[in-house]
Amino acid sequence: MQAELWRIIKEQIIIWRVGLLPGMTVIALVIITRFSGHMQSLEWLAYDNFLRIRPTEPIDERIVIVGINEEDIQSVGTYPIPDKEIAALLRKLNSLAPRVIGLDIVKDLPVEPGHAELISAFRDIKNLFAIEKVLPEKIAPPPILPSEQVCFADQIIDADGKLRRSLLGTPTDKEYKFSLSVCLAKTYLAKEGYSLENGIRDPEAMRFGNIELPRFLPNSGGYVRTDAGGVQILLNFRSGSKRFRILSLNDIKNGRYQPQWIRDRIAIIGVTAPSVKDFITTSAVTSIQPAEGRIYGVELQAHTSSAIISAVLNSRPLLNTWTDYWEYAWIISWGILGIAFARLTKSPWRNLVAVVIASIILTIVSYLLLLLWGLWVPLIPAILVFNLNGFTMTALYQYDQALRSRIEARQALIERTFETIHNGPLQTLAKALKRIREHDLSPEELLPVLEKDLEKLNYELRGIYEFLQREPLTQDRSLYLGKGLLLNLQEPIHTVLYQVYDHTLQREFSCFNTLRIKIVTFDPIDDYHLSIDQKRGLCRFLEEALCNVGKHATGVTRLEVSCTQNEGWYTLKIVDDGLGSISAKEGRGTQQFRDLARQLRGKFTRSPLSPRGTLCELSWPVPKLGFW
Repeated sequence: MQAELWRIIKEQIIIWRVGLLPGMTVIALVIITRFSGHMQSLEWLAYDNFLRIRPTEPIDERIVIVGINEEDIQSVGTYPIPDKEIAALLRKLNSLAPRVIGLDIVKDLPVEPGHAELISAFRDIKNLFAIEKVLPEKIAPPPILPSEQVCFADQIIDADGKLRRSLLGTPTDKEYKFSLSVCLAKTYLAKEGYSLENGIRDPEAMRFGNIELPRFLPNSGGYVRTDAGGVQILLNFRSGSKRFRILSLNDIKNGRYQPQWIRDRIAIIGVTAPSVKDFITTSAVTSIQPAEGRIYGVELQAHTSSAIISAVLNSRPLLNTWTDYWEYAWIISWGILGIAFARLTKSPWRNLVAVVIASIILTIVSYLLLLLWGLWVPLIPAILVFNLNGFTMTALYQYDQALRSRIEARQALIERTFETIHNGPLQTLAKALKRIREHDLSPEELLPVLEKDLEKLNYELRGIYEFLQREPLTQDRSLYLGKGLLLNLQEPIHTVLYQVYDHTLQREFSCFNTLRIKIVTFDPIDDYHLSIDQKRGLCRFLEEALCNVGKHATGVTRLEVSCTQNEGWYTLKIVDDGLGSISAKEGRGTQQFRDLARQLRGKFTRSPLSPRGTLCELSWPVPKLGFW
């Protein structure tokens, strides 16, 4: 049993090895391609589309955007907006008691009239944060504001010109600076009992309470050797067409708002006029205005602040990625799964359906991981390596299977031909050689006998040649026994076995001359479970056993041949009472019959009987319907 199991394992190893080496080469090439950065744009594309097709989220009421639009500029009559208008807007908003105000407009230079009024407003409003630019070209903040009320508005754009991450903090020549979105979120969360601290798992990350903001690293997700300076995060944009409440400058001036929209909220002032071009390209969301792939700077501040606050207060997931080791383990696993699909799906069409369904499942799983847990997994390299291995290795396995089938068919033909020669012409040749060695006949008597044997040998060989000239289908379903006798193996097995018995007993073996008693029993048995090759093997087993009796069972007088069913077993048995001897060395026939017994899950026995005779027996279990 162990030998059979080990044989099966070795066969499977040989078969799997056909696709394993090429499949692992494909995996390595995909990993190298990804590591070189050539897959980065495709991974960004999949990531952007996943973010874009998420279900619509409700408006974040904690943030209100005051956007200065084209109508506001037309109403004021000039741009930049004079400081007087900005000062009035700040005081009006402050009177409505927002929790914090963010001014996302550069105010490094005075814009008259009203600069003095703006300075006064800066001085009086303590929960106000304004912006500066620190990277790479610097733009100074409003000079009157203390440094703790100044934050940067810089963002880092990817190589394709789109924004997917947010810079939260960075060291400067003077001190460490935070982004406007962090300043707004920190002030808002302070009233909720949360303070900004360093991370625990990652000391360089930022943390509010138990929520640690996953820090962007050079190889996070689909990125490859990217600048990860400062503290950055992947930005989890809020989904939907209406993410925040939007008010204009004229709405505030003319009282077109409800005070509760602003009270205890984050109010962010910025420009939402297309003519000013204060926007950033991104594929994850669309802007307030119908500008595909663009988002205004003030919206970006709102998205980042909302992402941080929602993660802390509402457990909304922050975007995160696996470590490099887990990402490449994920890719390798899908590549190996592709090899397995190619190996286990026998039909190319089944393989096509299986690979397509598995690819859809992979895509859905990747989407759900991002949607529910904010986990960005490598979809493009995984689906690429899976499909490449799933399809190309299928062709390789199909070719290997066809090649193996041809080799097996050729080997089967060789085996059948050898069996036919072994039980026919070789027996005739052996008999002739025995006569020559025994010297029982004089040369004058020996010559006619040898001539007769050689003519018989010639006839038998020509018969085999004619049989081999037949159509392959006829060969596969037939058994050639010599003298032009061709047995149809599709007939019931007991009928075919009797024909083999009858033909073999007619052959000119010396020991058959002493036979006096012949007991023959071939019971009808269900042979639905037997293949054509197994039927052929049973016939050759019977023929070989009878030939051995005819050649070696000296003085045999009694021969019993039976094929019966008893106690759940079929038994094909040949028993004689001759003086034949059993060789200690197994011949080719014995090895073949042991293989046949293994195929049938049965047993093969050849043993001497006392005081004389030989038992040759092949038995196999009666199959249980539906379980064979």
